[in-house]
Amino acid sequence: MRTFILLSAFILLFYSSGAQKTYQPNWESIDSRPVPGWYEDAKFGIIIHWGVYSVPAWAPADADVGVYGKYSEWYWWRINENSPAGKLFREYHDKTYGKNLLYQDFVSGFNARHWDPDQWASLFKKAGAKYVTLTSKHHEGFTLWPSAQSWNWNSMEVGPHRDLCGDLSRAVKNAGLHMGFYYSLYEWYNPLYRENLEKYVDDHMIPQMKDLVTRYQPDILSVDGEWEHSSKEWKSTEFLVWLFNESAVRNKVVVNDRWGNETRGVHGGYFNTEYNIGHDKNGIKASHLWEESRGIGTSYGYNQVEDLDNYMSADALIDLLIEKVAGGGNLKLDVGPTADGRIPVIQHQRLLEIGAWLQINGEAIYATRSWEKAPAKSLETTVYFTKKGNDLYVLVTQWQDKPIVVDGVSKAAAVNMLGCKGKVKFNTSGKKLTITPPELSPGTNPCNYAWVFKVQNAIY
Repeated sequence: MRTFILLSAFILLFYSSGAQKTYQPNWESIDSRPVPGWYEDAKFGIIIHWGVYSVPAWAPADADVGVYGKYSEWYWWRINENSPAGKLFREYHDKTYGKNLLYQDFVSGFNARHWDPDQWASLFKKAGAKYVTLTSKHHEGFTLWPSAQSWNWNSMEVGPHRDLCGDLSRAVKNAGLHMGFYYSLYEWYNPLYRENLEKYVDDHMIPQMKDLVTRYQPDILSVDGEWEHSSKEWKSTEFLVWLFNESAVRNKVVVNDRWGNETRGVHGGYFNTEYNIGHDKNGIKASHLWEESRGIGTSYGYNQVEDLDNYMSADALIDLLIEKVAGGGNLKLDVGPTADGRIPVIQHQRLLEIGAWLQINGEAIYATRSWEKAPAKSLETTVYFTKKGNDLYVLVTQWQDKPIVVDGVSKAAAVNMLGCKGKVKFNTSGKKLTITPPELSPGTNPCNYAWVFKVQNAIY
């Protein structure tokens, strides 16, 4: 009997372990991997751009140079670039620091002397974010961990003399949030990258990515800088089969779609857009998991010359979150800290305001799905929809004095406003639900921006 039990247990273990699919190094196989469910439920995350570029911390925020020309994290490239944006960067650099100052000289100012990773993690949690992504290495090649491949150009050997990836990863995970990393495949001025791509990929990039994953076991690996080469040249599928078959995070890790110059919006995990560039024209009804990424201002990295006119208001940011989630996506909002490790006060305030709204209305955001019967989006849209189980959420970004008519709902058990006591008047006729907004006073108004009506047990 004992032998039979042991044999049965062995067979059960064998088949359960075999249930883990083995992925092959081709896109058909890799694309068959489902994106882990935690990501679609999370809806709101934070990305952090922090590096040597945080020292000059400058970009022409108000110039007509396109979206990308306002990214301060591209400072090193722009000061060497022959373009309208490059001209402005170079003029600023020469005037402020002199023509002979090298970008590498800024590293001494990247000191993180006021940095408290636990404070950051606490803020992100209060903001209502469910995941955090740190720029482990941007296109400048400087790593925020002691990478053997980035000798003397990493945060342990120069600058802060600290493992920034490790310290933040521990703090974020201790706060109960998912932790991930952004990683740039290419490096602007790495001689090996410029002279021998295959050797760069084999001896530098892939070992470095594996080290990052093995050390910190992230829930997200979001890559970038893929556009100069195909996924075959980057050997992306070879790395991804290691990540999905062998790494310690194979069952939980989420990746994006920037694995080669042919993969955006085609292959990989979630489709990754930024500043509304690269997404479908309507911005809703996406057939694939997607995420919009942008800064609170015009740049990802901290830009010291941005002012209030360059920053989105809390109202606008909450509306943006609603729009993306109602369209079936996630929003990943960027924070650009200063070189000494402080999150600028205005960014801090915006995050807390979003968090205060989510404290009341998060039920209509987290773990929801887009409503397939929602009307097509237009420029005048101020009413959005999400759903969860049998409940429909009607999110109103501008207060409505008149009744709100929802097409496609034939019955409902009850309607209430999140954060507001009492039921809301409604009626159904045919396939139209009419909601009468309640009269609110300063004492009964649940929030300052965007109001949510919960339609319970909606029948379509």
